[in-house]
Amino acid sequence: MHMCLKSVPRQHALTAASSRRGMDEPDAAPQRNGSAAGARMHGLFTEEDTGRLTVALTLSDSCLTVQTISCASAPEHLDLRDCLGSRAHRGEAQGAQLCLYFYPYRRRWMASGPVRQRDERRFRLGTEGSDEDASLREAERWARAINTARRPEHTHGVLFSEVRRPCGVMVLVNPQSGRGQAMALYNGHVQRMLTEADIPHTLFITERQNHARDLVRSADLTQWDALVILSGDGLLFEVVNGLMERQDWEKAIQTPLGILPGGSGNALAASVHHYTRASPVWGEDLLTSCGFLLCKGLVSKLDLISIRLSSGARLFSFLSLAWGFVADVDIESEQFRQIGALRFILGTLLRLASLRIYQGKLAFLPAENECGSDSASFSPSDSRLPDHLLAPLEQPVPRDWTLVEEREFVLVLAMFQSHLSEDLLAAPDARTDDGLIHLFYVTAGISRAALLRLFRAMQSGTHLDCGCAHLVYRRARALRLEPLSAAGVMTVDGERVEYGPVQAQVHRGVARLISA
Repeated sequence: MHMCLKSVPRQHALTAASSRRGMDEPDAAPQRNGSAAGARMHGLFTEEDTGRLTVALTLSDSCLTVQTISCASAPEHLDLRDCLGSRAHRGEAQGAQLCLYFYPYRRRWMASGPVRQRDERRFRLGTEGSDEDASLREAERWARAINTARRPEHTHGVLFSEVRRPCGVMVLVNPQSGRGQAMALYNGHVQRMLTEADIPHTLFITERQNHARDLVRSADLTQWDALVILSGDGLLFEVVNGLMERQDWEKAIQTPLGILPGGSGNALAASVHHYTRASPVWGEDLLTSCGFLLCKGLVSKLDLISIRLSSGARLFSFLSLAWGFVADVDIESEQFRQIGALRFILGTLLRLASLRIYQGKLAFLPAENECGSDSASFSPSDSRLPDHLLAPLEQPVPRDWTLVEEREFVLVLAMFQSHLSEDLLAAPDARTDDGLIHLFYVTAGISRAALLRLFRAMQSGTHLDCGCAHLVYRRARALRLEPLSAAGVMTVDGERVEYGPVQAQVHRGVARLISA
């Protein structure tokens, strides 16, 4: 295992220490030279870029106002909701420097809508001959005040910044994921954003399959505020199942999880961005959005789905269960991994050219039948989240389930989040803890052109509006799928699993995810 400790730069650590000391200090008191009405602080600075212009900074509970004194320009209002962090350090020449890191939404050419873009602001305090220590203390006071400005109340989670201890986060990176660019993304974006937000972290680079699973299964989780995955969805699948294999699984699975897109599919990262209700983004824009949410987002509840395989093995999923067309494309396109997300487009076209159908049976517990009173608890010897809605695979499903008659399917897809991949919005209404299986299946008889139209519509989440008679969508709490075709592919969270009968049940909100 390669482990690389990424320490916070010296001036960053100094600011963090000052912030902790300053939690009980009267930051809201106005500066000695006065304050504007309703302002927490007010002061004069020199713009760092020019060293000439004098600017007045006014800090309120919601924004930082920048007013250039030497010209008649309109004041600029910087929304503190877009501020990732601030810090103070000694200036290179004289005085002290106040650095602010904003990521506001701005329109950019070729983008479908506004995207978060980095905006660093630097202001100098003190002049030649002034007391540098006093200037630094004042700059630190401003940094503390900005970092601890009043935050809005939330009803569906708590801010990650409010539950963080001084432990730091574990960042797990698979250097082989996607096109092998995960380390470049860490060095070019992630490390900088974590530093700007004053989040110390340790980087772990995985070397083999299930490395992350083994690591979190034995890790001392009291040393970490969160586990952050910079990879595709497969690495988070390892982490979730490693946590659930621990003796202290019930406490371990409460460890906040963060996701940063570094793979080909990046479905959960795209889902996390979708839940902000912002315009769709891709690539590095998605990474910036998820990085901002990681540093400023809420610790929210995350559903886990218990997957029971025919061998008796049990897995825990957060994303999807697929059989047929979707699973075929996912696994068969692995050979094109070097072209990144384009592999799924190429795989789709190749599989459409030779469309397969599969014989099978499907049953599910409709969402409105939540109590599942006709079901007995499955596998009572397993105390980890008993599947009280499931009967053993060798027994019939309970009477309150809906049976889909034996038929030929093109695909069966159970979604637990909104996105199937970075650009496929499969379940637009899904949420991290809605307690639902969003079940889709497509029956045989659909033409290749109609199937292609469905996936094109899925890019905007409008596939259910196509009026396709072969597409069925249901909301469920549990399901059973029994393939009758001799050969086929099944995937859980994009990872291939053993082929055969399978059943699943939602366990609502048992894990924690740093999200919107």
